Amino acid sequence: MISIDFEALENKSQYKLLIGSVVPRPIAFVTSVSENHVLNGAPFSYFGVVSSEPPLLSVSIRKEGVEPKDTLRNILSKKQFVIHIVSKNYLNQVNQSSFSYPKEVSEIEATKLTKVKSQKIDVDGVKEAKIRFECILEQAIDLPGSVLVIGRVVYAHFDEDVYQNGKINIDLLQPISRLAGNKYGTIGEIIELDKPTK
Repeated sequence: MISIDFEALENKSQYKLLIGSVVPRPIAFVTSVSENHVLNGAPFSYFGVVSSEPPLLSVSIRKEGVEPKDTLRNILSKKQFVIHIVSKNYLNQVNQSSFSYPKEVSEIEATKLTKVKSQKIDVDGVKEAKIRFECILEQAIDLPGSVLVIGRVVYAHFDEDVYQNGKINIDLLQPISRLAGNKYGTIGEIIELDKPTK
């Protein structure tokens, strides 16, 4: 066993060890709208479910430099955003959206994703996603290296193939997870275990 004093490591080494260890991570593809009405799209793998009552999702957005990331600035300003579950069918476009485009360029247009209107909020989603959640900003928690954005789900959209009798067909969803470096993962082998009764 190799033991490391994490506080003695430089941040880059901490980062590499964390993202290589905490795997697989689900990916949130987030759309938001700028003050100039540009539809922004960006992937985030620091993402998870916070609560089901009320339905809350979290996205951690790292701070980089003085200016906040476009997604964070847009969410804090408009208080609305859409979270998409990333599936295999549009992974290449999601990956391309992580390129540093100028603020006036929409990643949705640049990657040739298809805009689709939301039901309860004024931020468009993308049609290629098999699942998307319309979110209202519940809370933004300022942390030393990131801002933890918590969104309340107010409307959800599911592809007819993946939504079956109130449940999600994981095989047809084909979700993609983030690993380390340039690597992504698929579901692979699924292990089913009964809950222990004693």
